Amino acid sequence: MGTSQYYVEHPTPETIWALLQETDRIVKETAEQMKKTDEQMKETAEQMKKTDERMGYLSNRFGELAEHLVAPGIHDRFNELGYHFEAISPGGHIIKGENGKSRAEIDLLLENGETIMAVEVKSKPKAKHIEEHIKRLEILRDHRRKLNDMRQVEGAIAGAIFGIEEKKITIEAGLYVIEQSGDTMKIDVPDGFVPHRW
Repeated sequence: MGTSQYYVEHPTPETIWALLQETDRIVKETAEQMKKTDEQMKETAEQMKKTDERMGYLSNRFGELAEHLVAPGIHDRFNELGYHFEAISPGGHIIKGENGKSRAEIDLLLENGETIMAVEVKSKPKAKHIEEHIKRLEILRDHRRKLNDMRQVEGAIAGAIFGIEEKKITIEAGLYVIEQSGDTMKIDVPDGFVPHRW
């Protein structure tokens, strides 16, 4: 039986040098590509920030428009339900804390001798808006109690587009649903609905 011999070829200094140069070139190309990608990501983030700002501005403008659409007829709609509101105050009622900072802002406020109705106006109400409005109503109640105003506080959410789930959540929370109906607003009062009083 003969013996086999295996020969391992050791790289020459020239081969090692060529491999090192190729590796260096790949590392530099990768670093350059990563730098370009980083710049593109920063540019995209800046564009997204600008888009968010524009969307926020448009949403606020739409909210203002919605308030102007809701305010004129809402007085009559609630009075049809027996409220007999004597006053309606559109346009951002701010409740400030002891430190002077804003604690809550109410879009529309209707009042009579027994009830204060706080209406939140959204183009498309979402579940978080309903939760936020409930907190707002609690702040309004506490603020009025400090002023020795013992009237009941009730709430409503007005929306141009109301989703089925959001409408259900609003009603379950004891808030009135005010939705667009043609060129006016209507209050949806399902059978058995009892408004929550704060």
